[in-house]
Amino acid sequence: MVAYDLNARLASISTQWTNLFRAHRDQGEVAAAAQRELLLRYYGAVYRYLLGIVRDPAAAEELTQEFAVRYLRGDFKTADPERGRFRDFLRAALRHLAHEHWRKCAKLPVPLPTDSAALGEMPAVSDVLDRQYLDGWREELLAHAWDALAAVEQQSGLPYHAVLRSKAEQPQLPAAELAAWLSAERGRPFTEEGIRQVLHRARKKFAELLVAEVARSLQTAAPEALEQELSELDLLGYCKSALPGQAT
Repeated sequence: MVAYDLNARLASISTQWTNLFRAHRDQGEVAAAAQRELLLRYYGAVYRYLLGIVRDPAAAEELTQEFAVRYLRGDFKTADPERGRFRDFLRAALRHLAHEHWRKCAKLPVPLPTDSAALGEMPAVSDVLDRQYLDGWREELLAHAWDALAAVEQQSGLPYHAVLRSKAEQPQLPAAELAAWLSAERGRPFTEEGIRQVLHRARKKFAELLVAEVARSLQTAAPEALEQELSELDLLGYCKSALPGQAT
């Protein structure tokens, strides 16, 4: 699948989910509204995980829509941050949905116990797919942090996103060359030392935004929970200094 097709499908899913959530929004249910917004924020991870399981873009898109409908219907009442992480709840619910899909495809009449031999006839949700789900979740978090950094740049005029993104894509790029590129691109002079300062501040801001994004996904800003989640997602190296209580 080419990137364009994936982006087009994700855009379609985003529109579908947004419309569904607007249709079911109840302003009197603050917690439910927050959960809907959280789920909408990570629709990309939902689709990618289902696509990895069913290996059919059309089926994966249909299942993401089905998941959203069931979620709004109230089928997943256990989606409570006090009962566990949102991403763990999401993965379990999607695995269940995928198993239902395979049972229908195989014309199996009833849900089967996890040790049933018939389940061996269906594609397994392997450790590799679970690893891919974790990788996809991390990419979603990073993407939202990058978007937030771009918004900071747009609002402040400071080239945080441009400089940090360029450095991330070309780690060996010298500060002098980066300064020359940015000077030409923005039509005003940037010095080598000035670029180093911008880069330092951009990394700090990105770390803060990434921690905020992870806190949003966890629905808690507890330092212990944040550090554990960042560690499991291999993101701690990006932003440990931005955790609450850490020296800056």
